[in-house]
Amino acid sequence: MRNFILWFFTAVFLLFAGWQYNDPDPIRWASMYGFVALAFGLAARKRYLSWLYIVGMLASGLWMALLLPDFINWIKMGMPTITGSMKAESPHVEFTREFLGLLICFLGLSSLLWLAYRSKSRSA
Repeated sequence: MRNFILWFFTAVFLLFAGWQYNDPDPIRWASMYGFVALAFGLAARKRYLSWLYIVGMLASGLWMALLLPDFINWIKMGMPTITGSMKAESPHVEFTREFLGLLICFLGLSSLLWLAYRSKSRSA
């Protein structure tokens, strides 16, 4: 069952990467989502690379830190909708969506890191 879930998230992150073609900065986002898809794909093949997850978590965490002031501002605004349309008509919509996308990447990579340590402890 775990293998199915890993392959499922590989496909999900590949779809996320593919949907970036119409983004103002598609290379950065396709790269980030593609990186996470690669990490899930390797884990599905039982290749747990803790250092890879840590690098990805650092990258997404630092990127999130840059967007944190905008995310906090969105919360202070009363969290107005960010789903009204696919086109981000105001900066808070774009920055909040980007922050949440990075949070998804960070959480995915941290779950892989947890799986890597768990699999190591079981095999020892």
